Amino acid sequence: MSKVVTPDYWDEACKHLSRRDRVMRKLIPRFGEARLQSRGDAFTTLARSIVGQQISVKAAQAVWDRFAALLSGPSNRISPAEVLQLPVEALRTAGLSARKVEYLRDLASHFHSGAVHVKEWAAMEDEAIIEELVAIRGIGRWTAEMFLIFHLMRPNVLPLDDLGLLKGISINYFSGEPVSRAEAREVGEAWAPFRSVATWYIWRSLDPLPVEY
Repeated sequence: MSKVVTPDYWDEACKHLSRRDRVMRKLIPRFGEARLQSRGDAFTTLARSIVGQQISVKAAQAVWDRFAALLSGPSNRISPAEVLQLPVEALRTAGLSARKVEYLRDLASHFHSGAVHVKEWAAMEDEAIIEELVAIRGIGRWTAEMFLIFHLMRPNVLPLDDLGLLKGISINYFSGEPVSRAEAREVGEAWAPFRSVATWYIWRSLDPLPVEY
């Protein structure tokens, strides 16, 4: 099992949000000690996000298990070099579509060649990391933002393409009326510099089970 990491800024963020925002003041105490968790490594996390695109969580897990079984290491840490060595036909037998095979191979080649600067990410701005990630086939801005929140645990990401976030803001701030991205951005301004934390609590308000990537 991979080591689980939680952000060291969480308690400070909760205090800040509770002071600044009436909805957060009510939401945060409902979830006690639960908090964002990060596990696995960068390549595996992104590979899982590609495998899970447009299929149910249960189906994604089944495909992932078959895919990981083709590799020699544990399923929570797969290597780009091994993925590149596997024949396309073998990847297809795991239940991956031709497009997802292309995406996984492109992801593996970006990591294997050093086109993504994993070791420098800690010192890089969020937008610079997003730019590197969206250059990989099959990774859009939303996936890159989920990666920033769930893997790198960046504190101030506001994923405006996320339907759950927009729905949660609609229910918690606008009595269920539909909200535009501009209105969501405005609500999110009050959450800075801890917009990731507020987003996590908005997701919890819709589904008490923590999301993990």
